[in-house]
Amino acid sequence: MILVVLIAFNGFACKVNYSFTGASIPEDVKTVSVKTFENFAPLTNPNYPQLFTEALKDIFLSQTNLSLISTNGDLQFEGSVTDYKITSVAIQGNETAALNRLSITINAKFTNTKDKIQSYESKFTRFADFSSSSSLSSVEDELMKEINTQITQDIFNQAVSNW
Repeated sequence: MILVVLIAFNGFACKVNYSFTGASIPEDVKTVSVKTFENFAPLTNPNYPQLFTEALKDIFLSQTNLSLISTNGDLQFEGSVTDYKITSVAIQGNETAALNRLSITINAKFTNTKDKIQSYESKFTRFADFSSSSSLSSVEDELMKEINTQITQDIFNQAVSNW
């Protein structure tokens, strides 16, 4: 009986490709396009929007079988950097900060041309802490990379992981 139910369910189920990353991408979705993210943050590393854009492309290339095209993908991403700031955290007794925090906020718009219900526009914020004895310029590249990994994974999960 269970075998009959499983065979029947398999015959009526829609075709979806699953990956080890938790992505569930329908078979008719073949391409992804990512527009260069714009910068609207008052103080930002001038290279950051391009670095973020490339990191978002990379996650789709490494975690899916989708082809990256320049425009009009089945899955489309665009957005902007809306905040890029340094704040002091872990204030010590002498009112000095033991740690500083780089926080970055991205506004991402995702359009799924095959299933409009899956489309979204959301803000994603992540941060990384660094010692106040380090200058931002000495750790900024590594912090941006760490934050990009987190935010791109958040965007990826919201777009293609239906869980």
